[in-house]
Amino acid sequence: MAENKTEIEDVIIIGGGPAGLAAALYTARAGLNPLLFAGSPPGGQLMLTSDVENYPGFESILGPELIEKYRSHVKKFGVRIIDQNITEVQFSKSPFKVQTVDKTYQGKAIIIATGAKALWLGLENEQRLRGRGVSACATCDGFFFKNKVVAVVGGGDTAMEEALTLTKFATKIHLVHRRDIFRASKIMQTRVLKDPKIEVHYNSVITDVIGENRVEAIKLNSDSEIKVDGLFLAIGHKPDTEIFKGQIEVDKKGYINTSARIAIDNIKYQISPSTSSGSRVESRENIKMINQNSKINNLNKYNFNFQSATSIPGVFAAGDCVDYQYRQAGTAVGMGIAAALDVEKWLELNHK
Repeated sequence: MAENKTEIEDVIIIGGGPAGLAAALYTARAGLNPLLFAGSPPGGQLMLTSDVENYPGFESILGPELIEKYRSHVKKFGVRIIDQNITEVQFSKSPFKVQTVDKTYQGKAIIIATGAKALWLGLENEQRLRGRGVSACATCDGFFFKNKVVAVVGGGDTAMEEALTLTKFATKIHLVHRRDIFRASKIMQTRVLKDPKIEVHYNSVITDVIGENRVEAIKLNSDSEIKVDGLFLAIGHKPDTEIFKGQIEVDKKGYINTSARIAIDNIKYQISPSTSSGSRVESRENIKMINQNSKINNLNKYNFNFQSATSIPGVFAAGDCVDYQYRQAGTAVGMGIAAALDVEKWLELNHK
């Protein structure tokens, strides 16, 4: 990593979505003069979202418009925003270093809020019709398909949950899975297979999304077409944490481990090593992550006084790069605020 003689920032925030911007607002109001790297293009997944109707204070707002309001808000408090990607980090010693294509920056504390991206099928029309019938979030967009026919693609617990969520709105849900058996938990499969609104298409692959201005149908590998008004992708998410691997602890899927995650996962594992308690049943993939996290030996790496603390003291994380479960703008904002408050307290204790 190239060396530049630069001043040491109190806090550097990596990520320009809801979590990063919320953290920037709170650290700015705390007098920490945050430097935020929003990425290129900036804004996170909300920049790819059409109408947002589940964010408090707005009956309906476009995702990019909401991000612009965030940015305008934080700039009023002096937040410096650089719309560049961080290409390399060094967290082995303080001050921490982050590198862009042309410069190295140093900070006493870091907040990682790089988010996660939905996995897509890779179809040309799928991308063209994003926000016009193609979605990766039933909780976010299901309401727009009231009394409509939709399709869900996937075979895990996420796909089951998306399909069941959509039964509250749609008249018919076509659940498309490429294999002849689901990998979801048995209880989730039972709920789906019992629901009269859901029709399952086994051994089926979506080969095209049909529609001019909006989704009109999907085409399967059998050359059959199913008329639908919407398509929901539920084949997984990938956290944007690649550059942090080897610097901080992440789980098998790349989600960042924080003290709050480690604590919750340990409690879940102690209650039952195979499922969570409560009404929400953990997917097999999540159980594996919980089991892995419960067996981490070096728990002393984590400062449990700070919920957003990572395995490196002074490095914190928030939003969808941590949260594999909820993935909402509102929850990301809350996590960003918590990380900002953690940083403020941590700096008071360690950098007086």
